[in-house]
Amino acid sequence: MIWDWGPSHSAPQDWPLHHAVLAHGPGGQQLWIARRPRHARQFLVAPLKPAEAEPHHFRHAIEPHGISVPDDPIRAAVQVTRRVLPLYTRALTAVRDAARAEPDPPHRAAAREVSETLTLVWYPDGAVGAPYASVPAAARTVLFAARFQYDPHQAAFVLPLDYSPEARAMMLQQVVQRLTTDGIGVDFRQATTRTRRPAPAAPGRPASARQPSSAVRR
Repeated sequence: MIWDWGPSHSAPQDWPLHHAVLAHGPGGQQLWIARRPRHARQFLVAPLKPAEAEPHHFRHAIEPHGISVPDDPIRAAVQVTRRVLPLYTRALTAVRDAARAEPDPPHRAAAREVSETLTLVWYPDGAVGAPYASVPAAARTVLFAARFQYDPHQAAFVLPLDYSPEARAMMLQQVVQRLTTDGIGVDFRQATTRTRRPAPAAPGRPASARQPSSAVRR
């Protein structure tokens, strides 16, 4: 694969370059060479990525670049030697050092197991809180420190709506960081929607009941 984001990178995609060749050099160096589209007397020269390297090995390597050179072999060789090979050599060294130091991708570690979990609830009025009975005892001090207040009328910890959205976001971040550090999991959920109960029927007979007609004595 061409190791360049300049003209050498896009040329094979835009033009059918049937006469491209590979030049091999010391240390596994490979140069891609082809005529430059729309420039009859120029060639494109670009380095190739080492096939054995993995994508994460290129993260810290400074990408080399390809160049256009004239169709004069001597002038082309001088420009490639000065402008392409030094960067190519440094980039190859960086990629191979990374492959030795970190052969496998640096996957993120899984979350550790927790024994308790705090569920914070988003309420329809915009408040964030949790019913008191569902808050682990070890989490209550953290909530108080993050400006949560206990409202006895709601029987819940609630983050007041008086704070700005930015301040509330910082307080919630503080809660999450502190509790997860202490081994307490945190999740967020929407409040349940309460369904309104139907009003009780008025005393007496149902409206749909058939009313008897008045009796006529004979």
